[in-house]
Amino acid sequence: MIKMLFDKNHNTSILLAGILAIIVGVGVARFAFTSLLPSMLEDFLSLTYAGVLASCNFAGYLAGAVFSIFIRDINTKVKYFRIGMVLSILTTLVLATTTNDALWLISRIIAGFGAAMVLIVGGAIVMVKLNFESKTKAMGIHFSGIGFAIVISELISQYVLQNGTWADAWLVLSLFAVIITFYTLYILSFDKIIKKDAVKHPLSKSIFSTYVILLILAYFTEGVGFVVQGTFLPDIINSLEGLEGYGNLGWIIVGIAGIPSSILWMRLAHNYGSVNVIIIAMALQIVGILIPAFSTDVTLNLLSGALYGSTFIGLVALFLNLGGHLAGKNPVVLMGSMTAAYGIGQVGAPLYSVILIDHFGNYNATLYVTASIVFIGILFLLYAKRMEKIQ
Repeated sequence: MIKMLFDKNHNTSILLAGILAIIVGVGVARFAFTSLLPSMLEDFLSLTYAGVLASCNFAGYLAGAVFSIFIRDINTKVKYFRIGMVLSILTTLVLATTTNDALWLISRIIAGFGAAMVLIVGGAIVMVKLNFESKTKAMGIHFSGIGFAIVISELISQYVLQNGTWADAWLVLSLFAVIITFYTLYILSFDKIIKKDAVKHPLSKSIFSTYVILLILAYFTEGVGFVVQGTFLPDIINSLEGLEGYGNLGWIIVGIAGIPSSILWMRLAHNYGSVNVIIIAMALQIVGILIPAFSTDVTLNLLSGALYGSTFIGLVALFLNLGGHLAGKNPVVLMGSMTAAYGIGQVGAPLYSVILIDHFGNYNATLYVTASIVFIGILFLLYAKRMEKIQ
């Protein structure tokens, strides 16, 4: 068993390393911010500044997504994946050791770039290394790491907050990330490749068909759908009458619901087609987005968290896996292009959110706009299905 876990080419060790990488790059460097937001709002951040920081983080993620499109050499992919892991740790340490506004802004941008290297480039490495005839189900296991990332970062954060501050929580998260990074960097690498034998695949414009462009546009709307609850969900729940203090419970439910979701959605995609399943997941996500705007019932709002966790994680897996397959021998091309569109949605959503929240004094208008944009994404997908039949 121990030997298997340290075998660089065993599917189990590859998937474990991929999940641990996501916990560092996505959990510690990104989602821990959402977990700690209520505490930071009490004595440090304003809601508007939190939205700006979120946009900065997603801007860095967008830059990383665009950058990843042009990484073709496998050795270079490994190098930038490693850089992403290190950046995820260092930028978290910044949040633990200073309250300088400029440093926080810079660190959130760099953390976003690092997260892109971990999720996109790391995901491409995992896809290349896995030894399965069909990798759809296996990649579902890999992307379950997003759910684990939310749960583990939330549990660590809340445990530290019982006797410490949010700054202490950032420090503990950083140290935890350092520990699990060593294993990930060891497994997600390749035996030394002679330069002339390094795998390079040229970029092909032919893969950007109308069908693919519609998928990219749909993933843009999903970026919007993800980011509002992904940034503010604990505060959304806490802001509802009678639900003060339930925000963090709602957030951990997001992670728990998300752990099996990508595996289940990918299995459904394998049986019924990725686009069909994506449409269903986005429709369920719309329901979850709108619940807090219509109800203050605690059960329904916790269900909103469950719907969010079980859909957005599955949708990341579904879109990126579909893009990887459509791109053929260079999966990072479409995975990066899709994530760039997703990132544009992420950058804009926190900004319109804080404007609407400041104007109306609650989250309702933000939730209505967000649900409408995700619905437009469903329309893009329905048209893509029609185009596919015509072609």
